[in-house]
Amino acid sequence: MIQRNVLNSDRHIVLMKYSSWFAGLDGVDSILISNGGENAIDKAFFYATGADEGIFEGSSVIVTPDSERARMYVYTLEEQSARKTSHDVIPAGSQAQMKENISRALKDKKRVGINFSSMTLEMYNDLRSVLPDTQFVDVSGNILNSRMIKTDDEIKRLREAARISSEALPSIIEHFKEGMTEKELAADIVYEMMKAGADGPSFESIVCFGSNASIPHHLPESRKLKRGDFVLMDYGAVYRRYCSDNTRTVVFGKAEEKQKEIYSIVYEAQKKAMDMIRDGVNGRDVNSKALEVIDDTEYRGKLMHGIGHGIGLEVHDHHALGSSDFTLRKGMAITDEPGIYIPGYGGVRIEDDLIVKEDGFSLITNQPSKDLIEVS
Repeated sequence: MIQRNVLNSDRHIVLMKYSSWFAGLDGVDSILISNGGENAIDKAFFYATGADEGIFEGSSVIVTPDSERARMYVYTLEEQSARKTSHDVIPAGSQAQMKENISRALKDKKRVGINFSSMTLEMYNDLRSVLPDTQFVDVSGNILNSRMIKTDDEIKRLREAARISSEALPSIIEHFKEGMTEKELAADIVYEMMKAGADGPSFESIVCFGSNASIPHHLPESRKLKRGDFVLMDYGAVYRRYCSDNTRTVVFGKAEEKQKEIYSIVYEAQKKAMDMIRDGVNGRDVNSKALEVIDDTEYRGKLMHGIGHGIGLEVHDHHALGSSDFTLRKGMAITDEPGIYIPGYGGVRIEDDLIVKEDGFSLITNQPSKDLIEVS
């Protein structure tokens, strides 16, 4: 029986997921997903296994199209975590034993699928030495396509991650005080999300005071907060490996009319774009709608990025709303995040997370007030 912490608790869904990875792959009846060191962990490993804990450096998983159970090849360090899943676990006490286990499992396979998009050259060469007579076939596209459409269990995790990050805002704002630094507020954001049940932040929080809010990917520094500053906060929570990603922009003190105007334009751009989201719509057209709203104002050209992306096991799970063709499909989890950025002055970005539905969308973050929040 598939246990509750396996990503898809319904046996039929598990089989459908694995079998979809093999679509169009002649002669491939095994797929190997491999992890390298801590900076080369393949999220597809956790997609295949549903493991809630563990890092699994150097571990691998083998799946076949007709099995609901994968085979997890792990070091003894991760054996307890692996056995909390319902999958078969083959532990190894050394690198040599790990290689022998993988070789034994796949030595008779002529063609094996691997996820090229997450494999370093070093990992590939190492695998070639273990299986010198095997032809490796890239299955990264099939896995990505499968990951784009979220299961009910994935959506539950995404909803919880979004709830944690969006509902943390009132508590985060309580930390505001004149003279605090961007770094201090960034630490407070993580603290409040962890207190609310997050397993951790989904990425390094972006915190911008004043004119720094004109830098879309500004990293927190020692700039101090003062009255009248924009405060742009882009942050997210991880819950059972699934990520949220939301951005809120407020003003510390009383906002001037220009700040209110910029905020209202960004809010309108987000709403107009969001109203277009549904199954079958081209994400490029949604992106164009937000650009149209902004470019019809004096702030033409001040939005220089696509307005949304997929979320899931990764905070940037796949493309969604940008300049290229991309068809939205029911069950996708995406963001909607237009912005206006004015060098030397500041900027506004508003970002929410949502699930694409057949006839629209389900908002899973708490959308902010239409009016710019002034924090006293």
